[in-house]
Amino acid sequence: MKLTIERAQLLKSLAHVQSVVERRNTIPILSNVKLEGRPGSLSLNATDMDLDIIETAPADVSRPGATTAPAHTFYEIVRKLPDGSQVEIEHDADTGLMTLRSGRSKFTLSCLPVEDFPVLSGGELPFTFCLTAAELKALVDRTRFAISTEETRYYLNGIYLHAATTPGGEVLRAVATDGHRLARVEVTLPEGAAGMPGVIIPRKTVQEMRKLIDETEGEVTVSLSETKLRFAFADAVLTSKLIDGTFPDYERVIPADNDKQLDVDVKSFAQAVDRVSAISTEKSRAIKLSLEKGTVTLSASSPENGSATEEIEAQYESTPLEIGFNSRYLLDILGQVEGDKACFSMADAASPTVVRDGVNAGAIYVLMPMRV
Repeated sequence: MKLTIERAQLLKSLAHVQSVVERRNTIPILSNVKLEGRPGSLSLNATDMDLDIIETAPADVSRPGATTAPAHTFYEIVRKLPDGSQVEIEHDADTGLMTLRSGRSKFTLSCLPVEDFPVLSGGELPFTFCLTAAELKALVDRTRFAISTEETRYYLNGIYLHAATTPGGEVLRAVATDGHRLARVEVTLPEGAAGMPGVIIPRKTVQEMRKLIDETEGEVTVSLSETKLRFAFADAVLTSKLIDGTFPDYERVIPADNDKQLDVDVKSFAQAVDRVSAISTEKSRAIKLSLEKGTVTLSASSPENGSATEEIEAQYESTPLEIGFNSRYLLDILGQVEGDKACFSMADAASPTVVRDGVNAGAIYVLMPMRV
């Protein structure tokens, strides 16, 4: 294999694929990225056996071929080469070495056989549909903050994607929860998604897919089965195994009859929460909201730091109520609200609070209160 490629193109593709490769691997081949030179392009492939990414970059290939090189070392070399440089890559099948030249720099890397590299991207995926990059970004960004990091409840370590029926029609819904907060966001059900199984997309897959969305403007093709999922972008294909578990019945924790309504300006409320929470202890991050007609008073206190209060105007007409929240969880939710207004529906100090977006009716957030 022999080819020449622009450093910027190679670095962009390598940055995506090397992040899938785990730093510590008991299987040597999984530390490598597979390089395949075809006429006009270089394909890069990396996997951790659960997640597989293939990215293609334009290249001037004079001798097609394939090899595998140490992913992180290769990435570090390319990252440190000067901007605008051309990179020449040559693999000698006899010695098993890959030579990388750029300007006056020359690097030699030892390679492993291509035949040892595992293939994850095959298999039947019966359901296929397209989402715009903006729709996929909204589904991911507005839910991923609530993904659980608790490994014992592995079925919560991802985003639950499924088709649902609502009074307004069929929707594609993304849900994530860690037991303290829940995020549920939906878009109109795309053609081809009807009848799809509910799938749990692992946290790492969500992170890698999110990086690729930023560089995509058109549509993303999603294909899935009950065990596997594939996202096809313009120059990259991400294939992932799914979490084998049952996502809990999240509808049961979304209260339908909370009768106390609080409407606040998102920006001023979030700033007040942020300021007052500077006093709260690092462990609990507790903040108290005292609701009266027309106002909400935020307060926090800790034995080490003292106390803080701030009053802001709000639309509230119900009986007075005091309720406590984890300020970081509250800020996470407020950060997802698209409009200027956030609508809180509460029952009492011990029941889950529902937060709705003033402009996006398809987004609902649930936050568990805490004792303050």
